[in-house]
Amino acid sequence: MHKITKLMGIGLLVLGLAACDGETKDNKAAVEKATASTLAGQQVSLLNGKLTFSLPNGMSDQSGKLGNQANNMHVYADRTGQRALIVILGDNPTDNLENLGKRLEEQQRSRDADLQVITNKAIDINGVTMRQLDSIIASGGQKAYSSILLGTLDNQLLTIQITLPADNQQQAQSEAESIIHTLKLNK
Repeated sequence: MHKITKLMGIGLLVLGLAACDGETKDNKAAVEKATASTLAGQQVSLLNGKLTFSLPNGMSDQSGKLGNQANNMHVYADRTGQRALIVILGDNPTDNLENLGKRLEEQQRSRDADLQVITNKAIDINGVTMRQLDSIIASGGQKAYSSILLGTLDNQLLTIQITLPADNQQQAQSEAESIIHTLKLNK
């Protein structure tokens, strides 16, 4: 769980750096455009085809900057880093997904006292049980919508984190859900 926390911290760092980039573009318009084009994005296949999803338009592979195939971390983000999708394959969990989800929520709450948990529930993706933790987090004075999925795939912990600007919570939630609906897992 410590490794997951460390890698989630990297994801939050990306978000924090994007918040400090000084750009003053209209984020709401960017999110609306991204939501409309999510399903039209490119298809991504990872882990020898065991994980596939549609990457929203405007997001590209940034894995070489923060991670690589060797460390089982894949990072996809827009050019500002405010919209990001991170996939991590870690060690086999020693705890069940419900407890992992609770601990992850506690760790987020310890970093952000104003954390707003939207949901912490079990979901099913192609017969694979996963834990979904959706929350609004604060980073660098900016609020972000975070959707984290935890599950096991080939006796390894699969973590997928989707981070989006939370200027419009409903829009961000809708975009995250549209990405999650494109996920396909093959055992």
